[in-house]
Amino acid sequence: MNNVIVVVPVYNEAKYLERVLRGIRSYAPDVLAIDDGSTDGSGALLDRVAPSMGVNVLRHPTNLGYGRSLRDGFAWAQANGFDWTVTIDCDEQHEPAAIPRFIDALTTDSFDVISGSRYLDPDAMVDAPPPERRRVNMTITAELNDRIAPLIGGPITDSFCGFKAVRTSAAAEMSLDEDGYAMPMQFWVRAAAARLRVGEIPVKLIYNDPSRTFGGELDDTARRLAHYREVLHRELCRCAEQLPGPATSELVVECR
Repeated sequence: MNNVIVVVPVYNEAKYLERVLRGIRSYAPDVLAIDDGSTDGSGALLDRVAPSMGVNVLRHPTNLGYGRSLRDGFAWAQANGFDWTVTIDCDEQHEPAAIPRFIDALTTDSFDVISGSRYLDPDAMVDAPPPERRRVNMTITAELNDRIAPLIGGPITDSFCGFKAVRTSAAAEMSLDEDGYAMPMQFWVRAAAARLRVGEIPVKLIYNDPSRTFGGELDDTARRLAHYREVLHRELCRCAEQLPGPATSELVVECR
């Protein structure tokens, strides 16, 4: 088996944390939990349960953002010699039982990114997503595909799924620097610029707490969509010359 670490961003997940970690450890020997400045007791819970489970812990003294947690996870994986990084959320919206399917996919050596998709298999949609979140996902996914689909092996169906396997060296090559929830916009554009080979596998769509929020202005759907588009446009401009295609010259001019 390839050398794999499972990275779990944690921000105020005391309700789910222990069950999620136990589930992950059933399928993966190496796990890194990143406490992103939790204030609900998640940090103390990690102090109690992580040593007995053999889970590594990285801590942010304050909340630095979901994207920053993923970036630090990739960096930790690289520093500790892991070939692949599997990312999984800590709110029980991803099933640890799917981890072996990611590992099966990465062992084919056909991909640099294996991304979970909650929309590939209609039978896997355990819950209906909140309509406004589905609309934002569909909108951004379509806009991404318009620019990058030919460069990553075809269109993606779920640009925001946090359940992924990423070749650790490829993550380093992308030089990610986005800290917040818009990190997927940067991730996908830079994956295309780096010509990474991307595959998708179906994962269950689970929304066990539709009332969960993003926080601040991002709780407003229009502002959240505008923010994602702003980051997407910024990244397209940064990578314009590495994204060949009919729209490249127009994009270069637009970004000047």
